[in-house]
Amino acid sequence: MSQNLTMSPDLGTEDWDPDVITRMIFIGPGAHVSEQEIVTAFHMLDLPLTVKNTCYGSMISGKSEDVYEAIKEIRKLDPNHIFTKERGFAPGDPRRCRGHRFGPREGFHQMEKEYRILGFVANALEERKDVELEDKKPVSVDEFKKVMNECLDKEE
Repeated sequence: MSQNLTMSPDLGTEDWDPDVITRMIFIGPGAHVSEQEIVTAFHMLDLPLTVKNTCYGSMISGKSEDVYEAIKEIRKLDPNHIFTKERGFAPGDPRRCRGHRFGPREGFHQMEKEYRILGFVANALEERKDVELEDKKPVSVDEFKKVMNECLDKEE
């Protein structure tokens, strides 16, 4: 079993390429697309990507320009419910793949927590409200002195 937990697995040249990135694609609650539809849409783009279907959406890996182009196109399917997040390891990397680690990977429970708030984020995106911020000005020294003197007078 320890061979599966090695810290220096044999990685391909793509794993060492700094321009190759991996992004996790999350399908938020209330989405109008399924994980399978997202994966199919990625494949239909015909970009040189590695695509993996996951329980939360999918994972894509490839040259950064291809990955970002794919994300831009996929988000058009349901812009308020498709979210992305960087992942430091390629799909199937034995250092993180739960199939090699025999249990949930590090960070899975963090993803679970993040997933719970995606519905609120989607709702905020769908029901945008204009907000005006009040520009607060600092209290002038004269005003501060006046208030302090009033307080001191009340104590006496």
